[in-house]
Amino acid sequence: MSQQTDPVIVLVRPQLGENIGKAARAMLNFGLAEMRLVAPRDGWPNPSAGPAAAGADIVLENAQVYDSVADAVADCAHVHATTVRKRGVTKPVLTPQQAAHEMASLPGRHAILFGPERSGLETDDVALARTIVTVPINPEFGSLNLAQAVILLSYEWSKAPNPQDRALTQPTSEELLPPAPQEELDGMIAQLETMLEPCGYFRPESRATATRRTLRTMLTKPGWNHLEIRTMRGVLSALARGPRSD
Repeated sequence: MSQQTDPVIVLVRPQLGENIGKAARAMLNFGLAEMRLVAPRDGWPNPSAGPAAAGADIVLENAQVYDSVADAVADCAHVHATTVRKRGVTKPVLTPQQAAHEMASLPGRHAILFGPERSGLETDDVALARTIVTVPINPEFGSLNLAQAVILLSYEWSKAPNPQDRALTQPTSEELLPPAPQEELDGMIAQLETMLEPCGYFRPESRATATRRTLRTMLTKPGWNHLEIRTMRGVLSALARGPRSD
């Protein structure tokens, strides 16, 4: 669940349930779970939101609906409006990174406003905000969809210094095995040296010690795990046997 120090994501007059679901997915990826909806066009709940959320059901289940932006941010001390234009309203303009640092350092609840997919926030919406958040973007193609905008702000928030120590992890394609014991590495190196000796690899004798040291240094760098060492020793054994006759 969202902490009271986490910013609130406010979707103002969102049009498609799919986009609400995608925004929820983007939020939960970076530890944000409190979504507020202002006058969603197709009502709420919306059956199209669930599949698009891809498992971020807790965000959708706890989403609150408001009639106006003012009601949605009434308990927030700081309101940030995401928009590419100032729309005639003079406010401090921040990048997502700057906004995230403000949200992490200034006390009180923070809300981030995101406008409708087609038109963005209106001037009256922006007028309620303390700051404007603008994403530096290609001036020849400045089109971000709702979920993209949400994920940008959520990601920057996740990187900002925070006394709560948000528990985010760097995913890997698979669980990494620990490095193999030194004994296994030594066995592989010894096997390779035994194979190289008859080939004259360590000659002349005056260079043998330095050559062995360089070989060991090179083979120590990768941090082999036990499966990798077993595989490499199998390769060496196959090479030592030579071509198969069958």
